[in-house]
Amino acid sequence: MMSRLKYWLRQMVAHLDLPLLLVVALLMGMGLITVYSATASTGLSRLDNQIVNMLAAFALMVAVSQVSPRQLMRFAVPLYLVGILLLVGVFLFGVSVNGSRRWLSLGLVRIQPSEIMKIAMPLMLAWFFHKHESELKLKHFAIAALLLALPILLILKQPDLGTSLLVGAAGFFVIFFAGLPWKIMLGMSVAAGAALPFVWSMALHDYQRRRVLTLLDPTSDPLGAGYHIIQSTIAIGSGGPFGKGWLNGTQTHLEFIPEKHTDFIFAVFSEEWGLMGNAVLLLLFTLLVTRGLFIAASAPTLFSRLLAGAISLVLFIYAFVNMGMVSGILPVVGVPLPFISYGGTALVTLMLGVGMLMAIKTHRKL
Repeated sequence: MMSRLKYWLRQMVAHLDLPLLLVVALLMGMGLITVYSATASTGLSRLDNQIVNMLAAFALMVAVSQVSPRQLMRFAVPLYLVGILLLVGVFLFGVSVNGSRRWLSLGLVRIQPSEIMKIAMPLMLAWFFHKHESELKLKHFAIAALLLALPILLILKQPDLGTSLLVGAAGFFVIFFAGLPWKIMLGMSVAAGAALPFVWSMALHDYQRRRVLTLLDPTSDPLGAGYHIIQSTIAIGSGGPFGKGWLNGTQTHLEFIPEKHTDFIFAVFSEEWGLMGNAVLLLLFTLLVTRGLFIAASAPTLFSRLLAGAISLVLFIYAFVNMGMVSGILPVVGVPLPFISYGGTALVTLMLGVGMLMAIKTHRKL
């Protein structure tokens, strides 16, 4: 019995990529101490809940890392179809919270189907291009674009600009790595530029237009739409080179920073750890993305390369968009900081992606 257990443990550990695991563990540790600092002053510390979230996400990552890329391919189409059906269900029967219809009630629990598409989208497109690897033509890129556009449109109807951005990025990276011609990308860029007036007047909601205008001039509404950006930039700047120290952030503990344990946790971290702390954080994210791209480059099949490359760059987009919106260089779109922000749903999605990267790396080795 003991020999079987040891064998099982050795097999499980063999499918964990240690460099990737180390970087993720360091980020999650930094996330725990920042979540504690952000919530301790309110008397409602969320540290215990976040530890449970991390343990559950870690267990899921370990489980996914044991699955071979060939087996992952079998889940691509069913997961995509289930995700689309759930998004349609949200559109028809979804639960509205604060004016957004993003959740679907399944009796005892409520789920946010758009989160599923962050993983289902790159899986589906990687499977599609792998299936047609020997005969790729422009029509295949057009079909891939339609597969990508359908969930994005359904998510935008909720409305959820942040999630639609991440799903769109995940799908685009797969299409790009599959060999999308530069002429088409240039044409798409020109078309996107020409469509901006229509998007501004017809596609964007009022609150989304306000966010863009606030980005250009936060002081135009300092107590309203510009409040988030103003307070977060004050916190980041007040951290200085070395920060004010853990639990000593005045902007944080005097309740000036909104959503300080979720979307704006980077402001909390910056105030307490300063420029040097931010440099360490950026280094860890750089190592994480670099490791993912290395795994993609050494993957043996087109499916594995496309999936690993897309997951790696989605991790980059997560971090870049969050830091950008908190720093005031991007509009506020509600994207958490990977492995740092409080919450279970996004963490589970991210750890699923990390588990897939480990599966691609270690199954190739074995």
